[in-house]
Amino acid sequence: MTAVDFSGVALDKARRVADAAGARVEWVQADLTAYAPAPASADLVRSSTSTCPRRSARAMLAGAATALAPGGTLLVIGHDLLNLTEGVGGPREPRVLTTPEAVAARAAGLVIERAERVRRPVEGSDLDAVDTLVRASRPIT
Repeated sequence: MTAVDFSGVALDKARRVADAAGARVEWVQADLTAYAPAPASADLVRSSTSTCPRRSARAMLAGAATALAPGGTLLVIGHDLLNLTEGVGGPREPRVLTTPEAVAARAAGLVIERAERVRRPVEGSDLDAVDTLVRASRPIT
């Protein structure tokens, strides 16, 4: 498994959890808009809670899709634009939020298996957070 994040703090936290679970992980601190994984090298790529402008999000999604091997799965989960008006928590800047439709539209060459909004309970709040969830796969040719 390879974990990539721009934040050393996030990687350190994840490393502690992985070490406690006995997981073997390659840790990479990198700007995900410039990170270039080997093409067709991953069976699963997960992108979660990306909070960057749409242009950067497009670049990250393109890199993630390129990394997928035939039959591989892409799972994207992040703060949804609807969270601003119907949810709680998360970024308040619309330009860093997304929708299932926007993610699915950027997943060129992949088969969209699921693209929807999901609600996530937030401890201490009567409201849920609203997230975008997209699952896609690279066809086996």
